[in-house]
Amino acid sequence: MTTLNRHGSRTRQRSEVPLDRIILGDCLEKLGELPDGSIDLVFADPPFNIGYDYDVYNDKQEVSKYLDWSRRWMTEVSRVLKPNGTFWLAIGDEYAADLKVIAQREIGLIPRSWVIWYYTFGVNCTKKFSRSHAHLFHFVKHSTDFTFNDESIRVPSARQLVYNDRRANPRGRLPDDTWILRPQEPEAGFNPTDDTWYFSRVCGTFKERAGFHGCQMPEQLLGRVINVSSNPGEIVLDPFGGSGSTLITAKKLDRRFLGFELSPEYVTRIEQRLAATRVGQKLDGIEDARDGGKAKKTTARRRLSSSES
Repeated sequence: MTTLNRHGSRTRQRSEVPLDRIILGDCLEKLGELPDGSIDLVFADPPFNIGYDYDVYNDKQEVSKYLDWSRRWMTEVSRVLKPNGTFWLAIGDEYAADLKVIAQREIGLIPRSWVIWYYTFGVNCTKKFSRSHAHLFHFVKHSTDFTFNDESIRVPSARQLVYNDRRANPRGRLPDDTWILRPQEPEAGFNPTDDTWYFSRVCGTFKERAGFHGCQMPEQLLGRVINVSSNPGEIVLDPFGGSGSTLITAKKLDRRFLGFELSPEYVTRIEQRLAATRVGQKLDGIEDARDGGKAKKTTARRRLSSSES
């Protein structure tokens, strides 16, 4: 809808935020319809531009075109975020550095953390180190005024678990920056609560798997993001609906939610998943992926292209 502004030129009138639904359409167009400062938390897992076989999207754009598109939708994300809002971006190696520079240097978002999601069932490469991670950038709009529910993610400290030290803070500690070993190696060398987050990818044999989308984020990972960066009743937006897991997790955690998705088939499937989800329902998956070592091996579809081998 367009209206005339006080200068006599036509401007687009932005609507109120439609809540608790997935909407079919291009994310740039749909973001443009949202009012300024209306969203508490955005979690985006965009196409990685690596040639993944989506049903209606070409995931192999020219680099300049992909970066310009990323710049445009992230600018819209910044606009729709509330002044104390938070933006989480999941991205692969190929464009992680580029998108961080755009978000931070050009758009003006403030980085809080650069988290590594370390997963199992990654790509087994033959001419380089096998990839088993993705990047999670944590941005905020204001340097001091933002939601960070540290009590929701505190973990026991070494003083508590190992040394039984009476000086230990009974509330535990916040996760650290850390290097890790692989979980099949000595357990003492890996802590899944550090800012290298270890959650298994959602593979074909997993109960959590929705089955219609190959790039499904684990609910436990999304739950950590949503719990720490929003409060019950606040609005969580996912511009790239995909499998719908962000919206499913937000609903389970009693958040209002909104998603956009380009594929009519994916929208139908997400609506079905949402209809079967209730507030307060337990998140799928396991909190500590080391407990998942007994899961069957799988030949699940991989997010990365065959050129990774």
